[in-house]
Amino acid sequence: MVVGLCTVQLQVPWSSSLKDKRRVLRSVLAKLRNEFNVSVAEVDQQDSRQFATIAVACVSSDAGYAHGLLLRAVRFIETNRFDLVLLDYETELL
Repeated sequence: MVVGLCTVQLQVPWSSSLKDKRRVLRSVLAKLRNEFNVSVAEVDQQDSRQFATIAVACVSSDAGYAHGLLLRAVRFIETNRFDLVLLDYETELL
């Protein structure tokens, strides 16, 4: 069994309040759950208006599949969310 974890650093440059940021993040988190069947949550920088760190996790019997799934989730954020800036991400398999 392999657990894949990806932490993603995001910026919402136009956000002027926590309410704006959370509205955008709720949408992103829901789309990731629906599209990739992964667990996802905001894990850091909850009090920042323009920055967020989310974690995406999956469980698989194949390390290659888990790694590929997490990379596809990152690419999905990068290509489909024009209101977010993907700053950095880190993937690890446990």
